[in-house]
Amino acid sequence: MKDFKTIILTNHEISPGYFRMKILAPGISALARPGHFVMLRVQDSSTPLLRRPFGIFDVGFLPPDCQGQPPKEYVEILYKVVGGGTSVLSGLHSGDRVEVLGPLGRGFDLDCPGTEKILVGGGVGLVPLYLLARELTRSNKVRALMGGRRRDDIIAITEFERLGVETYVSTEDGSLGEEGLITAVLERKLKKYPKSVVYACGPMPMLDAVQRICADHNAALQVSLEALMACGVGACLGCVVKGAGHTEESPHYLCTCKEGPVFYAEQLDWNKAGQEPGFCEGCKS
Repeated sequence: MKDFKTIILTNHEISPGYFRMKILAPGISALARPGHFVMLRVQDSSTPLLRRPFGIFDVGFLPPDCQGQPPKEYVEILYKVVGGGTSVLSGLHSGDRVEVLGPLGRGFDLDCPGTEKILVGGGVGLVPLYLLARELTRSNKVRALMGGRRRDDIIAITEFERLGVETYVSTEDGSLGEEGLITAVLERKLKKYPKSVVYACGPMPMLDAVQRICADHNAALQVSLEALMACGVGACLGCVVKGAGHTEESPHYLCTCKEGPVFYAEQLDWNKAGQEPGFCEGCKS
């Protein structure tokens, strides 16, 4: 984990309301793993006061420039403007200063048995799945199921396909791909590839449906959650979720930022989960 002040390299809109930001981050490539996140704060602004969590979309190096400067190492986030914090971020430019804490959290387990891997992402839930896909495609067949309300919510298709990922798209209004929910596509794929391992991130109702489908097909499932976070290191307990076996008499909570954000499905309490606010899209920052 690193805590450093740095600058933005690029920040541009890739779809209405969706932005992609590269941040100068020396040394982060050796630390970041699929499913990790960073806490980000704008240095020259008191709004928002606290840092905000963002899943790591990618890490890498920019090519050296014509003046022979060494390549710049970066961490990349992809975010949707949903509130005051992300509104401030969307107005930043190359050279603006930010504070970064990370990488943080527990990422995906890449060693799950089974060569068929299925990634399921809804909206910005695709963000932590890209770095995961990059790692998994080294030795596995990977399929990415991408869902959203409309075509504007389907992001980074080209990036996944460049990795050799087989992509499937569905939108609720039918404006891109097939019409309907991405969980219907998952149902079909698990019937065809019953020994697949599933990795998912998205709104909580979607994750709840994915969990039920995977349980019906006896498929291993890992889910990435996001919640409102104040610290990102497990100190404030503001991002706890109910763990398996939770009851009012014997409560069992898990800290999303420290014990997650990636969990095995069996670690969580799914009772009424689909009725709770979504974590990935419910963090209105």
